[in-house]
This record gives sequence, structure tokens and C-alpha cells, in this order.
Amino acid sequence: MALKLKPNYKKTLRACYLGFVTQAIAANFAPLIFLKLHKDYQIPLGLIALIPTAFFFTQLIVDIFCAKFVDKIGYRKSIIASEVFSALGLIALAFLPELLPSAFAGIMISVVFYAIGSGLIEVLCSPIIEACPFENKEKTMSLLHSFYCWGWLGVTVISSLLFTAFGIDHWKYVACFWALIPLYNIYNFATCPIEKLVDSGKGMTILQLFRSPLFWVAAVLMVSSGACELSMAQWASAFVESGLGFSKTVCDLAGPCLFALTMGICRIFYGKFGEKVELTKFMLGSGLLCLICYITASLSQNALLALAACILCGFSVGIMWPGTLSISSKKIPTGGTALFALLAMAGDLGGSIGPSAVGMISQKAGDNLQKGILFGGIFPILMILFLIILKLMKKKETE
Repeated sequence: MALKLKPNYKKTLRACYLGFVTQAIAANFAPLIFLKLHKDYQIPLGLIALIPTAFFFTQLIVDIFCAKFVDKIGYRKSIIASEVFSALGLIALAFLPELLPSAFAGIMISVVFYAIGSGLIEVLCSPIIEACPFENKEKTMSLLHSFYCWGWLGVTVISSLLFTAFGIDHWKYVACFWALIPLYNIYNFATCPIEKLVDSGKGMTILQLFRSPLFWVAAVLMVSSGACELSMAQWASAFVESGLGFSKTVCDLAGPCLFALTMGICRIFYGKFGEKVELTKFMLGSGLLCLICYITASLSQNALLALAACILCGFSVGIMWPGTLSISSKKIPTGGTALFALLAMAGDLGGSIGPSAVGMISQKAGDNLQKGILFGGIFPILMILFLIILKLMKKKETE
């Protein structure tokens, strides 16, 4: 009788790590070439600004789709599709603008393709890892999400180096180069062990989740997480440029890159030492640090201190998204795919609302970004408030 080999869940972990790197490439490559697309194809900047809107809107639709249909399609087929769509979108970005009568239509079709891939990765990688029999799920989840940060850092720095070395005119080759990662990861997801998070038919429905007060607390925490992270991350470059007067290239590297670095360090730190600190307490401390960073960045008269606050904000938001997912899956064990999909949707919603609110407040204050950032402090306050509510619910449950 042949011995049954033990499933290699480390292979699943590596596939999901590369999945998050792929998501970071999808989210952060196109913004590096916005001005190039504007000049090459004579596309107005107002239309260029619709690219991130289309990206996040597509992700929201994918989140809703996943909540309804992924369990029927199956995790393996869906996650392989995520890599296929991501690769196709990046390759299409290099060719479709030239092939179609409208370059902008070609760009938008490409964006929708890789946004579908990104949305599937966002929803599926976390429950795939949650279903694996790892000892400390909270630590593993934090380490997993750190790879989005390393992907973000990698795509920004490596793309910038390639543009400098070979010229930004060769951006199409760089887009195809980044498509190699999801293409390779198709094999990883096709061959790694994937377990079911909840047995078929036993996961909670969307309506059942909506009836749970705990779900709504988790949803607000996810909205706050997305808003805390992206309100600072998306405006960091412009904030540093307006406050310190450096060149745009330096600001792109000093702002978003260092933000991504500190966010990744936080996730690695909790991934290594998480068992020594209770997750809710760590998140409360992070929420307080995030609030201090927003206040310091917006009110400080010292430009370097404001920059330091922007960078440290990355560390403060690092645990928020993966931490909320870990708490939610522990508290709602039968939530299944619907839980992760709806929480991803809440996070994306926060990621859309936060930066928009900061931008609108800044515009009303006479293009004063500091006042917009100060308004953004409402999101860490919301995070702290609902973490306290969560602790009170936990205390009541224990009693």
C-alpha cells in the first residue's frame, strides 16, 4: 500500500505570497506611467484620473461576485483565473492602446482585466491561507499581507530603475516583464494543496451575515482600515512634493515607497512576534499611533517632521487590514467566502472614500493638503472607537 504524502502547505503559502505581489503590481504599475500615457496618446488628465476609479470600481464588483459565486465555481479555478486575468491585463496594457481605434478604450479594457485579477486575489488568498492548518493564523495572515507591501515597493523601485536605465519609452516591455509573475503563479496555484474554509452548504449566507452585529463592527473596521491606509498612501507623494519642494521622482520614492516599507515592517514584526501581543490591543495601539501621525503631518510646521509622520503612518496601518480579517474569521468561523468577500468590499470602499474625502477637503481649503490630511484623522478615530466596541462585545460574551 502506497504511503499518502502529506500536503505541502508551504507551496500554498508561496503561491499566495506571489498572489499579493501580483495584486500590488496591478494596483501600482499604471500610476507610474500616467503622464507618459497622457503625452503618448493625447489623453486628457481628467480621463487618466478615471483609471484608478475604474480599477477600484471593478474590484468592488468582483467582491460582490465572489460573495455569491466563488463557492460554486471552486477556489482553485477562481484563484487560477485571478492570475490569468492579471497577466492578460498587463500584457494588454502594452498592446491594446495601439491596436484599438481609441487608445483610452484599450487602456480601460486592460485595467478592467487586471482589476478582475486583483479583486479575486484580494478575496481568495486570505481564506485559502485561513483554511490551511498553520499553527498561528494571525501571524501567518500578517506575514501574507506583508507581501503586498514588498510588491508595491518592488514595482515602484524596479520600474523606476528600468525607466532610468532604458528610458520610459520602453514602458511596454516593463509591463510585459511584470506579467511574468502572475503567469508563473498559475502553475503554483494549479499544483498546491487548497482546502475548503467551510464545508459545502455550511457557510453563512450574505443575509445571515447582515443579521450579525459582529459582522457590522468588522465591516466598519475594514472601511476604517482602507481609509486610514489609502488616505495617507495616495496623497503622500503630493503632500511631500508640496511640503518639501523635492522633485516628483524623489517624492514618489520618499513618500509612497517608505510608507510601503514601514507598512511591510509592521506586518513582518507582528508575523514574527504576534504571539506575545494580543491582536486587539496591538490594533488599538496602531490606531492611536495612526491618529498621532495624521495630526502631526497636518499640523507640524516642520516639513521633515511631517514627512516622518507620513512614513510612520505606514507602520501604524500595517496590522489593520490583516488584523481585522483574522479577528473576523475567528469570531465568525462559518462566515466562509461571503465573509471575506464582503469585508474586502468594505476595505475597498474605505480605500475609495478616504482619499476622495481628503482631496475634497483640501480643495475646499484652497488646495491646502494639510487640512485635508487633518480631516483624514477621523478614520483612525473610527478604528479606535469600533475596536473598543469589539472589546466590550467580547467582555459581555465572556460574562
